[in-house]
Amino acid sequence: MKKTKNKMVKTDSTNSLFDRVVSILEQARANTVRAVNSNMILAYWHIGQEIVNELQGGQERAEYGKQLIQDLSTKLTQRYGKGFSETNLKYFRLFYQTYAHRLPEIRHKESDNSALTQIRHKACDELSTSKKGRKSTGVLDDMSLAVQGDRLVKDFSSQLSWSHYRVLTKVENKNEQLFYEIEAEKENWSVPVLERQIHSFLFARLLKSRDKNGLMNLVRQGQILEKPSDTIKEPYILDFLGLPDSQVLHESNLEAAIIANLQSFLLELGKGFAFVGRQKRIQFGDKFFYIDLVFYNCILKCYLLIDLKIGELTHQDIGQMDGYVRMFDEKYRAENDNPTIGLILCAKKDETIAHYSVLKDSKQLFASKYMLYLPTEEELQREIERERRLLKSTNKAAPKKFVAKKKKKRSGKEK
Repeated sequence: MKKTKNKMVKTDSTNSLFDRVVSILEQARANTVRAVNSNMILAYWHIGQEIVNELQGGQERAEYGKQLIQDLSTKLTQRYGKGFSETNLKYFRLFYQTYAHRLPEIRHKESDNSALTQIRHKACDELSTSKKGRKSTGVLDDMSLAVQGDRLVKDFSSQLSWSHYRVLTKVENKNEQLFYEIEAEKENWSVPVLERQIHSFLFARLLKSRDKNGLMNLVRQGQILEKPSDTIKEPYILDFLGLPDSQVLHESNLEAAIIANLQSFLLELGKGFAFVGRQKRIQFGDKFFYIDLVFYNCILKCYLLIDLKIGELTHQDIGQMDGYVRMFDEKYRAENDNPTIGLILCAKKDETIAHYSVLKDSKQLFASKYMLYLPTEEELQREIERERRLLKSTNKAAPKKFVAKKKKKRSGKEK
């Protein structure tokens, strides 16, 4: 018995040692891969710079450039093998052209982020002031009044691979480009996730309820969750469900598809969400009600209730969600939880109904349209413009009321 016990102790000790050694080796391997990747990014930036400089010195640029890249590709492939095709050399050139304003350095220390943030803040403030008064030509162009401050960012992130930066070079709008770079680094996005967020226009959809200051915050810091409205998108893109965009679709089909694709749906919901349950039953008196989907946001520390609607948003839907939120708060909200928020996901949203309902003043109730396919940029612009018009008309009278209240308070103090 004693020998068996000693043997077990030795086995446990060996396993523990093995785990620690594996951890050291895995970390070293990860550091090596990251170092190789970082050096390749700098190398590709320098190669792109050399190609651009050489092309600028050429007489007949189109023909000369094509021949130059062909010859360079052939020689590099002969010497180094794969990785230096004409296509890749063009990517190196585009990479340099996109980030020509940056120094070929890699940012490793976490403390460097604060310095970069200050640089971005300064650039945003300067550009915001200098571009006042210009006319806007669309949602993203209008928002570009605020920022193109990434030209002052000094270096590249050690957390992002060459594949990440190659994807980012395809994003034309500088505001979007910087936002996606920050988010990919902060959230540790894989390349497929980054591509998905770009193709589904995450940046543009987050602009729904933001003014120029809101845009500057997005580009300076990425998405920061401070209040429930920060989590809401317009619209939600559910193309990963693989459902037809038709009237025949039933709400139960939509719910089942979301559960089957829960990981993708959580990514679409955004930061900090965890799944709690479906068809959550709550009792009020002798009646039972069922909430389609329940989530919890670990950052905002609150529950999110989702009601799925195949048709158009109605006053009844809003009233029902208002009741759900109140009942859920009363029965399930813990002492340290913030107030529960409710989101109605609907196929169509009437602006008038949204305006003349409790949605107008509530900080806990929201309604967003969902789309079962990836929209075009034009479709998305129309959606966002509608939301911004609604927001503008909703908040138009708010400042006057606030000022009036303030004056009253002051006069009371003087008395």
